[in-house]
Amino acid sequence: MNLFKQKVTYYYDEEFGTFNYSTTHPMKPLRVAITDDLVGHYGLKQYMNCIVQDQSFVQTYIKRVDEDVLTQFHSEEYIDLIKIITPENKCQHEDQLYRFNFMEDCPVLDRLFDFCLCQTSGSVGAACVIADQKSNIAINWSGGLHHAKQSEASGFCYVNDCVLGILELLKTYQRVLYIDIDIHHGDGVEEAFYLTDRVMTCSFHKFKEYFPGTGHIDDIGHDKGKYYAVNFPLNEGLNDDSIQLIFKPVIDSIMENFRPDVVMLQGGTDSLSGDRLGCFNLSIKGHGSCTEYLKKFNVPIIMVGGGGYTLRNVPRCWTYETSLALNVPIPDNIPDESDYKVYFGPEYQITFTNLQYGGIEFKGIFREKHILDNLKQIQPGCAQIDHYAIGKESRQKVDYQELFSSYNDKREEMQLEQNQDQQD
Repeated sequence: MNLFKQKVTYYYDEEFGTFNYSTTHPMKPLRVAITDDLVGHYGLKQYMNCIVQDQSFVQTYIKRVDEDVLTQFHSEEYIDLIKIITPENKCQHEDQLYRFNFMEDCPVLDRLFDFCLCQTSGSVGAACVIADQKSNIAINWSGGLHHAKQSEASGFCYVNDCVLGILELLKTYQRVLYIDIDIHHGDGVEEAFYLTDRVMTCSFHKFKEYFPGTGHIDDIGHDKGKYYAVNFPLNEGLNDDSIQLIFKPVIDSIMENFRPDVVMLQGGTDSLSGDRLGCFNLSIKGHGSCTEYLKKFNVPIIMVGGGGYTLRNVPRCWTYETSLALNVPIPDNIPDESDYKVYFGPEYQITFTNLQYGGIEFKGIFREKHILDNLKQIQPGCAQIDHYAIGKESRQKVDYQELFSSYNDKREEMQLEQNQDQQD
């Protein structure tokens, strides 16, 4: 049986919805289970390859995501801790927990290693599907945990599935574009690829007095990676009109100058209006307009999740964007058959109109010009590798450990250069 009959591939593991950070923690894996429920009851699965339903795919791609895959980016010592730590034995590992930043934001979950494998399998599996030309779009709403560092948990994130998915893509593709529309800066992904010209990271995020505090407009990459990190810092109140004013010209310039072979879109929904931790003013359609715009370039796309802390809004957005990926319109009313319909009252609709912040104090024209000028500094499609072929048999093993290590070695040098540039 050939599973891959559709242009869009969708990943969801039923186990994911059973994980729990804590009753008071804002991160709720249940939001992905509710998304899957809506996707199913809207009848969207019939138009997609649902990869966890096919055992041959699971055995080929998902089951091979193990400790060896995680340590392609993360340190072995860090993953070793994730494998053994539990809420019951965490008192025995206090020094390591402190060292690896397991604080209030990143508590020790029950079955933490399984959680990391479940989340990462979708992004690495999506990368394999794209690399094997099985689909044009692959979706993993359980992924997008973009803050995790090589040896550090951060911002509710333990394992950086975005980085691991991109590493898988680099075994086949020359150039990968990572776009982040989460309200928080995609610092973990940017840091991982800060020194290479094969991955361009582009983040639109709230800046100043906001976690993680990185993503200055002058953070543009270093060495071979100079100009390959793009940061668009924003103030609170970003609305639908503003996101299009800044998103389209920046993406147009990236597509013209970088010419990516494949795109990963991190679609964190904490940029929606009314988010528990956010302060932007995007509607669901405004958020989805970024997905719509990317599709016009006819470049393969991996869509992953990310932040989003108002439980009733996250599934709305990701279900709507799944329909956009499929070009299948869905009715606004939540299906009566949904097991979670009660979450969406009193309006019981996919879209919402509770926009609550005023207009953005918009300085985008200056920032946009600054970014576009930087993008003109790169040679179109300049990154080259010796071996370039499609298909899993032809993939090379990509070892970026030396690159990741050199980033830490050069951190002080980069900071000095940045301070000098700002003074100039």
